[in-house]
Amino acid sequence: MTDLETRTAGRPGALRRAAPALLGYAAVRALGLLALALWSAARDKSAYTLLTARWDSLWYTRVAELGYGYEVRLPNGDVHSNLAFFPLLPWLERLGAAAGLSYADAGFVVSLLASLAAAWGIFAVAEHLYGRNEKGAQRGLGRVVAGDGRAGVYAVLLWAVLPVGIVQSMAYSESLFTALAAWSLYAVLTGRWVTAGALAALAGLTRPVGLAVAAAVWVAAIVAFVRTRSEAVTDGAHGSPRAPGEGARRVFGMLLAPLGAAGYVLWVGHRTGEGPLGYLDVQAGWRNGFDGGVAFARFVADKFTSLPSALAGVGLIAGVALLVWLYVVCVRQRQPLALLVYSGIVTVLALCASSYFGSKPRLLMPAFPLLLPLALALARTRTSRSALIVGGVAVASAVYGAFWLNGSGPP
Repeated sequence: MTDLETRTAGRPGALRRAAPALLGYAAVRALGLLALALWSAARDKSAYTLLTARWDSLWYTRVAELGYGYEVRLPNGDVHSNLAFFPLLPWLERLGAAAGLSYADAGFVVSLLASLAAAWGIFAVAEHLYGRNEKGAQRGLGRVVAGDGRAGVYAVLLWAVLPVGIVQSMAYSESLFTALAAWSLYAVLTGRWVTAGALAALAGLTRPVGLAVAAAVWVAAIVAFVRTRSEAVTDGAHGSPRAPGEGARRVFGMLLAPLGAAGYVLWVGHRTGEGPLGYLDVQAGWRNGFDGGVAFARFVADKFTSLPSALAGVGLIAGVALLVWLYVVCVRQRQPLALLVYSGIVTVLALCASSYFGSKPRLLMPAFPLLLPLALALARTRTSRSALIVGGVAVASAVYGAFWLNGSGPP
């Protein structure tokens, strides 16, 4: 029996264990959709249209229906090209259209299913780290922090109640990307290197930040290789036996991981005639780039020019401080290196990009490992108190999501 088969056989009832988390996630999302429906009806708008035919969702459906090559030239000279949008979601929308759905309907269905898959993946990662079976969890690359098994449920609920959680129900790529990233990271933690690499490649076909998943796979594989060599040197011929072909599977997973993102970026460069950096020119047409956070810092500083907006500036600074603090806690709790690399890259790219600043909370949504310390804290709190906290935040998130999506808010 292979190592993979042993692990699989030793973990029966995965869906049964995840059921409370998935049911809780579905309840939170249903609350958000109900609030959106009521708010939209009061403003004589269609909630379904807001979810499936606004902002980026329109660009994705255009790619699915018409392919690449569409662009909009703005009066200021900016060129918005649909080459900026990675292809996996449009491909899935096209598949749904072939099954008889409209492109918008297909995007909504993909988002719905992907959000559930993401919730399950987040639960799987958290359960692996904080679950009851600590001996099994210690097979991952990191120290297990003792928990009672509830941390996985709270990790999922916290991801569901994020202020911009309504995006998880939109025909956007965030849910699809988070699902692929979470399951790739889980595959890394459990030593399924080929699976991890294949899912990382798919994540790279979903969003540019897919490179964060590939980086996590590479770092974890290198650490595993160094650890294996070290154990071999220390134990000599009496070291613990490895599964046949484990090294080859690890290398193959590493080779697979960056293919999605690298392949699409190179294809865009070839199509535009601008070479390997052509995709950066496409992003520049949207005024997207990486400036180390200079533009974001100026945006925050500008908030302090008047008293009302200064409160927003204080809130932004507090939000960034919270992210830094959560990452430090993740490091102190010795999260597996793959999770630290992944969440670190996602956070840095979101905060240090010069893109539309209102989108940053949405861009941070895939960084779910940052929620794990909070999930562990809730798991150690009395159930009644933690349920009250999560329930209150869920209501606030539902109301905010309805307000945000009915306004002129960020894409």
